[in-house]
Amino acid sequence: MIVCLSSLRLRACRASLRPLCLQRRLEARPHPCTPITCSSTSALPTSRRHGQLEAYQPPTTGLLAHLPSAWVPYAELIRLDKPTGTYYLYFPCLFSTLLAAPLATPIAAPGTVLSTSALFFGGALIMRGAGCSINDLWDRDLDPQVTRTRLRPIARRAISPRAAVVFTGAQLLVGLAILLQFPASCLYYGVPSLMLVATYPLAKRVTYYPQVVLGLTFSWGAIMGFPALGVDLLSSTPALVAAGALYASNVAWTVLYDMIYAHMDVRDDAAAGIKSMVLRHEADTKAILTGLAAAQVGLLAVAGAAVGAGPVFYIGSCGSAVAALGLMIHKVRLDDVADCWWWFRYGCWFTGGGIATGLLGEYLAQLLGLYEPPSPVLHATAAELRG
Repeated sequence: MIVCLSSLRLRACRASLRPLCLQRRLEARPHPCTPITCSSTSALPTSRRHGQLEAYQPPTTGLLAHLPSAWVPYAELIRLDKPTGTYYLYFPCLFSTLLAAPLATPIAAPGTVLSTSALFFGGALIMRGAGCSINDLWDRDLDPQVTRTRLRPIARRAISPRAAVVFTGAQLLVGLAILLQFPASCLYYGVPSLMLVATYPLAKRVTYYPQVVLGLTFSWGAIMGFPALGVDLLSSTPALVAAGALYASNVAWTVLYDMIYAHMDVRDDAAAGIKSMVLRHEADTKAILTGLAAAQVGLLAVAGAAVGAGPVFYIGSCGSAVAALGLMIHKVRLDDVADCWWWFRYGCWFTGGGIATGLLGEYLAQLLGLYEPPSPVLHATAAELRG
């Protein structure tokens, strides 16, 4: 009897506990609208595990891995391991050199074009490094807040601001030495660009259109090729129009590719208070890129028309630009950081290389007299320069 009563009490106790256990299980189960977080850190990126970011690791591959360790921060400061910016700065110089070459009196010899282009490349390499140094000095308090830039040398305190200022001054002196290798008139055209180089980093603090200021800065070389080959812009209307249109074309190109580049940092920029066209027009980026591409190619065609360029230029330069820009705008995935970087890096060569190839072909066609009769615009321009 006692056993039976005990058994009945045990069953009653179990029955009374079942609703309580079921309630606790339901409470422990996440609500369908509650975000589920993974308890394991193995699925998270290494840099985000335990709330920590990856520490700086010295380069083990590439050019920087072969430099003395004391040199590495300075090489990183000038982005020696990331030369795409140098190419973007160099292409406008190359474009203007090739466009101006047929206007020189006599037409510029291939050796002159080659040596002038080489000097411009040296200048682009040095001045891009100086620009990066100035940018990082201005941004030394902002860079630590952005994932992509927090390990830059000044941001991580591998280089002191004072050492960076001295290094920047040395770069500017080297840039001046290169500039002095050109005709004296280039000095008057080149020096004003330093104001833009120094003030661009401030633009991202005061306007949502810092890409326009970058375009004005990076495109300056589109003017420099003309005085470098002895073409006086102030005495030749066709040359002046061509230089102005080429400069504006490159400004449009710079804004275009830097908008793609800015998509890589769009979230960090917003958190850090850095302004950008992408933050203002993120939903309309592709429409804006399309408009910029149309402006770039249209102004490039105007530059060619001003100097009487022939079909080689329009097919090679304008045609290739339409194809390269159209493909890039169509294909780039703006929400994918790696894809934005790929198109920024290789789009430089697709667009810039195509334009330069068309201009080189046009120059050779003019040099070899393949156009019959010769362009009346070129003859008129040569007469203006002689007069």
